[in-house]
Amino acid sequence: MFQRILAPVDLAHLGALERALNITAAEARQHGAAVTYVSVTGPAPGSLAHNPDEFRAKLESFAKEQAESHGIDASALAVVSNDPTTDIDDALLEAVEQTGADLVIMASHKPGVAEFFWPSNGGKVAAHSKASVFVVRDA
Repeated sequence: MFQRILAPVDLAHLGALERALNITAAEARQHGAAVTYVSVTGPAPGSLAHNPDEFRAKLESFAKEQAESHGIDASALAVVSNDPTTDIDDALLEAVEQTGADLVIMASHKPGVAEFFWPSNGGKVAAHSKASVFVVRDA
């Protein structure tokens, strides 16, 4: 049914993504789909990496670990943006197009008052992407 899954990840908050990551792996195995883990970073040094190349290597290592531990085909796509917080929605939409993903599985927080004024990342991706979007909330 699905051939390519895009899974946005924040390497600084992997613990909060555990449920979404497990669902991503299960769906990939069930459908025989490849997974691309995507993350957005800035060009300046940060808490995770000194530069985009180091960040890319960490994301690739994460994708390899996911592939080995879950028995799935996985790759990584690091997107560099001057303002990752502002550009994340557009970067994710571009990643959907670039990878040819037909399913996006992403973690999200429970909606609150802010969502009445600004859509969540998952909401924007779902509204503007041709791919199906599975938003996974914490249990």
